[in-house]
Amino acid sequence: MGSEPITVSIRREVDPDRVAEATVWAQTGVNLANRYPGFLGSGWVRAGERSTVWHMLYRFSNEQTLAEWEQSPERAWWLEMGRGFVRDERSRRRTGIEGWFDEPPTGSIPAVADAAAEPLPAAPPRWKQAVTIWLGFFPVNLAFALLMSLVPPWDGVPLALRVLASTLVLTPIMTYWVLPWVTRMLRPWLERRV
Repeated sequence: MGSEPITVSIRREVDPDRVAEATVWAQTGVNLANRYPGFLGSGWVRAGERSTVWHMLYRFSNEQTLAEWEQSPERAWWLEMGRGFVRDERSRRRTGIEGWFDEPPTGSIPAVADAAAEPLPAAPPRWKQAVTIWLGFFPVNLAFALLMSLVPPWDGVPLALRVLASTLVLTPIMTYWVLPWVTRMLRPWLERRV
């Protein structure tokens, strides 16, 4: 069983007429999980003041401590308490940056279903993730460096400021455009178990 910390991301749709009850329910879940060994923290937010969509994250030190929480009678009781106002639920498990390698989530899982009943597909091995990131990062970084070398005063800018500027420009480009595109192109290779 994995020994890395693991984060669970949950998207829930809540009955808009029962927001106060759902708020207490969500905090109760956090308080219950907080008593379990390996609990590293959690948080939840609503998508907006009038939104019915709530997002929750919780993190445990490893898969074993997460499984103990997810299979606990306290969690089962807590989920049952939300049955009346949680309309649907989606969840994802993450141990690192593999979220970049996911398809956009679609569909929903009934809130009463046990999240552990149908495991999510495994993320690609870390070495494939590293290769994929490098394949996106190298050409983008090279292009940026070449473009900036055409700006005469760029060479006189202190190194820390050049790195700051390049990371401020390249991080959103990588996150929103390059990595999603590269992972779509490499999806068959990433999904193949080697």
